[in-house]
Amino acid sequence: MKILVAIKRVIDANVKVRVKADNSGVETANVKMSMNPFCEIAVEEAVRLKEQGVASEIVVVTVGNQQAQETLRTALALGADKAVLVKSDEQLEPLAVAKVLKALVEKEEPEMVILGKQSIDGDNNQTGQMLAAMLGWGQGTFASKVSPSDGKVEVTREIDGGLQTLSLPLPAVVTTDLRLNEPRFASLPNIMKAKRKPLEEVAVADLDVDIAPRTKVLKVSSPPARKAGIKVESVAELVDKLKNEAKVI
Repeated sequence: MKILVAIKRVIDANVKVRVKADNSGVETANVKMSMNPFCEIAVEEAVRLKEQGVASEIVVVTVGNQQAQETLRTALALGADKAVLVKSDEQLEPLAVAKVLKALVEKEEPEMVILGKQSIDGDNNQTGQMLAAMLGWGQGTFASKVSPSDGKVEVTREIDGGLQTLSLPLPAVVTTDLRLNEPRFASLPNIMKAKRKPLEEVAVADLDVDIAPRTKVLKVSSPPARKAGIKVESVAELVDKLKNEAKVI
């Protein structure tokens, strides 16, 4: 079984995000970037399926500028076989990314697409669902367990009331949640091997998809600073403040 894994290069989760001086967006110049944490989980799950003998080939893909090669090389070092960089200097919306992925799915013909449920920058949680709808494939979102067998995949997903298990015919789209697995670290030998693995570059214009934005960012600003808390002497005082000052009860 061939698996395609979509990943994204984002600002590292441990970096404090700063807004640009002109409020046009988030500052990314000279900022540490890394693979989106949910995407790391997606890559790890694909690698585990290959180690179990379920998957035969793993193709990782990302949309971004030339620097996104670093993120793809990381995925190759973790165990992917091939990488595809769709070059775009613009930040694409989830709908445009889904269209790009659809074009690559039609080219690569995988039996399963795995991607993180959301990115920690946009936090949209849309791309996987849009891709499944465009392809006409079944989808298993927020997966905490993935078990492919006999032309189908069982996906245990986290919902408000607990867990739900779906049985989907392949091909299918799966989006990963935090509790699916614990991503591994890339070893030095595998990092060296990743340099020799194939990395294909494709211009987004060559895919003949409509990537025109549907929304416009008017302003980006930091959230207001939190005020210092206070201590109260009794429950009665706490109730009084909640009722008369905070007005939440």
